[in-house]
Amino acid sequence: MIRLRTGIVLGVISAIGVLLLAISAAERKSPGPISSVHAQLADLDGGQACAECHGGWFGHMRGACSECHEDVAAQVEHGHGLHGRLSQELVADCATCHSEHHGGGFQLVNPLAFSLAGVPDPKQFDHRLVGFAMDGAHLQLECKQCHEHAESEVLAEGQKRFLGLQQDCKSCHADPHGGRMQFACSSCHSQTSFTERVVPQHESWLSLLGAHDGLDCRACHAVDTPHALEAMQPGARDRARGCGDCHDSPHGERFLAGNAKALGTSSERTCGECHPLDLPKFTDLRATVTPAQHAHGGFPLVAPHDTVACASCHTPAVPYAERHPGRGPKQCAACHEDPHQAQFSGAPNAAECTDCHAATHFAPPAFDRALHAKTALPLEGRHAELDCHECHTDPGDDGARRFRGTPNRCEQCHVDAHAGLFAQQHRARLAANPRGECAECHGADSFAAVDHTRFDHADWTGFATTGAHAQIDCEDCHERKPEPDLAGRRFGRVPRHGDGFGGCVVCHRDPHQGLFDGDQAPQLIADRAGCERCHDTASFRVLPYGFDHGTFTGFALTGAHAKLDCSGCHPRLPTPDAQGRTWGRAKGNDCADCHRDPHMGQFERLGRVDCTRCHKSATTFSTLSFRHNLDSRFPLGEAHQKVACSGCHKPEPIQGATVVRYRPLPMECVDCHGNEGGGATGRRRRQ
Repeated sequence: MIRLRTGIVLGVISAIGVLLLAISAAERKSPGPISSVHAQLADLDGGQACAECHGGWFGHMRGACSECHEDVAAQVEHGHGLHGRLSQELVADCATCHSEHHGGGFQLVNPLAFSLAGVPDPKQFDHRLVGFAMDGAHLQLECKQCHEHAESEVLAEGQKRFLGLQQDCKSCHADPHGGRMQFACSSCHSQTSFTERVVPQHESWLSLLGAHDGLDCRACHAVDTPHALEAMQPGARDRARGCGDCHDSPHGERFLAGNAKALGTSSERTCGECHPLDLPKFTDLRATVTPAQHAHGGFPLVAPHDTVACASCHTPAVPYAERHPGRGPKQCAACHEDPHQAQFSGAPNAAECTDCHAATHFAPPAFDRALHAKTALPLEGRHAELDCHECHTDPGDDGARRFRGTPNRCEQCHVDAHAGLFAQQHRARLAANPRGECAECHGADSFAAVDHTRFDHADWTGFATTGAHAQIDCEDCHERKPEPDLAGRRFGRVPRHGDGFGGCVVCHRDPHQGLFDGDQAPQLIADRAGCERCHDTASFRVLPYGFDHGTFTGFALTGAHAKLDCSGCHPRLPTPDAQGRTWGRAKGNDCADCHRDPHMGQFERLGRVDCTRCHKSATTFSTLSFRHNLDSRFPLGEAHQKVACSGCHKPEPIQGATVVRYRPLPMECVDCHGNEGGGATGRRRRQ
């Protein structure tokens, strides 16, 4: 019994000893400072919370590492990545490669760690170890260009030194296809260069030979087209392509259609018959065409062209459009020098060489009078007697004699004897005559031969010969000259009227000296002007249109003036004046110009007397239209209206004559009535 109790006591004492040793071990200081990357974590309390990494009573260090480094734990668990391929001994204890307690500057990922993982030189890391076969341009990159923190001394919480990147190209590079491609980037591109294409079995659609070798894919597979790369599906096959599917043919439709019919195929697939795909250029000289194929272009290779070498007509050194312009058998100037310097080309009705010359020889030409009749100037009359060189001048600076564009209108070769008068009157009419202005009246036989029936003096000159003008000879106005002018004309000219009739004064003197030139009443005489307001061409002294004194002079004859004879104001002159006029001129339109002022200047204002203010009617001077209350400054009250005018307006001597005084007169009551009211002043001023 005593032994049993002794054993129990010893067991308890041993347990207490072990506990004390454990507590003592737990309170021991760390064997050394931990690395900076771990020390910055709050959970590790600056390196003093040992259990966070070393585990509790029953924990272990690997489990603590896995809690923070979940991505590494996933690699180990699933057997991928660098950690997934390590031995069990290494992954069992993380500290084997990443030891701690070596101070804050110690790098946990160091050359020793890489060496233990089977990587002697980290800079020569073989990415195939992590499932990425890095090649081409990627081999030229530094680690930090992809792994941003590869060389960072201390990583912030959450940052990764190597992990966290995706092996998909789009994770690092912008997608030029905008996510529309159905294939992986490596299906078409290599790591050497993005522009390097890897397209297996492309020959099933189009052999990449000749000019197609090295061609950019987008040249055939443009975006938003039926053949776009983005529209292609994995496993799908596009139909074989013909040249015409991508290229516009430089050949004419007739050439393509003719060859397609002869080959029994479509126009888009005829190119290969003459231009094999293995030739480096479409214009390669090894491309051939048979005479039958050439004829489909509209130019049969018949004599003399059947013996001419291709390069003689299709110069290899010039651009294609110049080398193969699509010439017809009549387009001689396309190959041969044009002696006319393109005079007959470019117009809608341009002539071909064979229109005037034989197909086998250039000279002599076959252009005769019958052909000339088809031009703008048929050879008629005197023109038929002329030598060709008289109209078609000698060669100019370009060495070509002028044919096309030779003047064909009379006024272009001959001086206008009428100095443009008729052209001025009938510009549109004469311009419409295909033969020219002169041909309206003259023929091609002689200028003197005029069709007088077509000449209307009023129509052609704007001046109708009526009345007295119709009774005179032409020479009375068109005086013949003793010597012909530069145009050979003796027929005299009359004064020009400008754009229209200039009035009678162009030939006749104005006896009124311009007095009636103003537009006194345009509404009444809108259809007549100048002398025609009163006169016509029959006689100057007869006034068929009458004379309205008020309209033309501004002084209407009313009242007493209407009863006067004209000579009362316009006295007859004893002899005609310089204009042949015998009627005198009136003194003026104001009353004072002809009549004496009976008021001796009482109503004169600014040197002028306006009698019409009071004497409205010209019938008699004594008739007044004066309103005392409105026309004076002294309104007549009830008492004053009963007073006779002579009661206030009395005769007085003015300027040596006795006249009735009207103004000025006193207007104050006291001036006439005195101080009769007994007031202070006796005056009542007018309000």
